Amino acid sequence: MRLLLDECVPRPLKKEFTGHLVATIEQAGLKGLENGDLLRVAAANFDILVTVDKNIEYQQNPANLPMAVLIISARSNRLEDLIPMMSKVLDAIDVIKLGEVIKVE
Repeated sequence: MRLLLDECVPRPLKKEFTGHLVATIEQAGLKGLENGDLLRVAAANFDILVTVDKNIEYQQNPANLPMAVLIISARSNRLEDLIPMMSKVLDAIDVIKLGEVIKVE
């Protein structure tokens, strides 16, 4: 899968997504775009937006877009809180479908 890590996801988490093509917002040249514009533009090159923004599913309608949104619902966006969740995150990536929002808790 082609994954895009949202700005709120720490960059070092990128190495935890083994077997996937992963880019950060900055690497993709999408820095500064608001969520709606970001999702529309990113859908051309990525399958899944990975974020810790718990409100994105209420602010946008990803079901209308040709990409999925994976929300990591951790205590914080610090690596110490995110890394223990990675097995569930990787499992979710295996089953998520385009236009779907999955929250991993």
